[in-house]
Amino acid sequence: MTLLLGVDIGTASSKGSLVRPDGTLVAQSARDHRTSSPRPGWFEHDAVDVWWADFTSLAQELTARAAGLGEPVAAVGVSGIGPCLLPVDEETRPLRPAMLYGVDTRAGRQIEDQRRRYPDVIERCGSPLTSQAIGPKLQWLREEEPEVYARTRRWFMASSYLAYRLTGAYVLDHHSASQCTPLYDLRAHTWAEDRREEIAPGIEWPALVWPSEVVGTVTTAAADATGLPAGVPVVAGTVDAWAEATAVGAKDPGDLMLMYGTTMFLVNFTDRPVSSPRLWGTVGAFEDTYCLAGGMATSGAVTAWLRDLTGADYATLVAEAARVPAGAEGLLMLPYFAGERTPLFDPDARGVLHGLTLRHGRGHLYRAALEATAFGVRHNLAAMAEAGGDPRRVVAVGGGARELWTRIVSDVTGQTQQLPRHTIGAAYGDAFLAAVGAGLAAPDDIAEWNPPETVVEPDPSRGKVYEELYGLYLRLYTETRDTAHALAARQHADAG
Repeated sequence: MTLLLGVDIGTASSKGSLVRPDGTLVAQSARDHRTSSPRPGWFEHDAVDVWWADFTSLAQELTARAAGLGEPVAAVGVSGIGPCLLPVDEETRPLRPAMLYGVDTRAGRQIEDQRRRYPDVIERCGSPLTSQAIGPKLQWLREEEPEVYARTRRWFMASSYLAYRLTGAYVLDHHSASQCTPLYDLRAHTWAEDRREEIAPGIEWPALVWPSEVVGTVTTAAADATGLPAGVPVVAGTVDAWAEATAVGAKDPGDLMLMYGTTMFLVNFTDRPVSSPRLWGTVGAFEDTYCLAGGMATSGAVTAWLRDLTGADYATLVAEAARVPAGAEGLLMLPYFAGERTPLFDPDARGVLHGLTLRHGRGHLYRAALEATAFGVRHNLAAMAEAGGDPRRVVAVGGGARELWTRIVSDVTGQTQQLPRHTIGAAYGDAFLAAVGAGLAAPDDIAEWNPPETVVEPDPSRGKVYEELYGLYLRLYTETRDTAHALAARQHADAG
């Protein structure tokens, strides 16, 4: 028997999985890491000390376990947070920390400039220009760090950097490219050649491949660093949320993957390209698949903040929150602690905790945080419905897909959720993509790999409570927006 190795680089941790070709999970491991935020709106990772260090550590541990079982690794899949921007020099050495996905909001001026220059961006690229887009970040690098840009020869995301370090191949998968607005033509599945030199002159661009395509084999140098045998095939991989969707079999029109993680992410598969000024339109992980996607800037990040602030562990906080009735006894939170991505696209939105009294305790705060993320999910689902999306089957995945949180989301949204056998997510999806690339599985085999095992149904009585609160949630943002923006301006000024 052989094994597939999948490794995912997340915002706050990296995870690895060893999986047999029939979907059996043999082993898994994780590594925590920190995300740097040197200024408000800046979120960064060191590609060597985080991305590559986590991969090599996980690979060494898991390949040693594979060797102990006498089952060699047959293929490797990778994924990571994205879209990100890591500039490298002619020797492929990182020139600065990688700018992360939409939570990194530094390129506001460049976004506005490109909106003026490319009025057809939603029609051609599928997505509006926002902090999620790579084009403005490339322009920011050229304008704000010209000495770095002058030395830049290539650029990477987390998954493509790992694929390069393992094989030497300079590639990017089509899904990741479809988030490189305004530089990818969604319908033609090509780079927008007329814009590349205008936005980022003098840079070599990666070849485009699909996530399950084998892009090379583990080199001798990579074998020495990772413990993987030289010659093992490596697939291109993709952005973590799409690896998560792959892991739970979300790929057909009407499927919606809901990822509970440091951020909350939604991917609704459609039968054609669909676009919206409030969402992202992308291609999927496999050819001839399309998606409407939404993402909140925080979710698990807020619960982690509360854990650190109170000093209580998650088990204690969840138990206390479970004893608080729906609505947190009149406490309402806006979860915009790092601005908000979809459907607001407001990097200067800020967190709000409204209705506090002396009788509220940490259980109330924790429940209000879970309810806030659920209201954010409902807001995104409404935007998807308006754009022509049709989420008929919701599958939950991710480290936060636990009983209380998923129950609150179902009660708020009125949606039934399926929880699969494995909710570990992206690393498992990476292993499946590796199996497809190595010819050990077909795309439809994921239904046997990871079938649904639990169903979470909405409770109508709690749903009535949340119906009124959802209206207040929407009003609270509009009524505090100007104040939030003024405070955000002060934060930016104070940070220099």
